[in-house]
Amino acid sequence: MEKQDNSNVVIIDDKEYKIEDFNKEQTYFVSQIRDLQTKAANLRFQIDQVTTAEKAFTSSLVKSLTEEKADN
Repeated sequence: MEKQDNSNVVIIDDKEYKIEDFNKEQTYFVSQIRDLQTKAANLRFQIDQVTTAEKAFTSSLVKSLTEEKADN
C-alpha cells in the first residue's frame, strides 16, 4: 500500500481502490496496514525524542567534564 487518499480509498501502484468494494480479508489487511503505519510513525517520533535526549545528556556530560578539568 503506497499511500492513502482518504479513509475510503487506497492507492496501490497508482490505481485507486474503494475500500467498500473489498472483501472482509482485504478490509482486514487495510486495517492492519494502517495500524502498522501509525505504530511506525509513533516509533519514529519516540526515536527522535530518545536521540535528542541522548545528545543532551552527552553534551551535559562533556560540559561537566570540561568544567571539572578547568577547575583543577
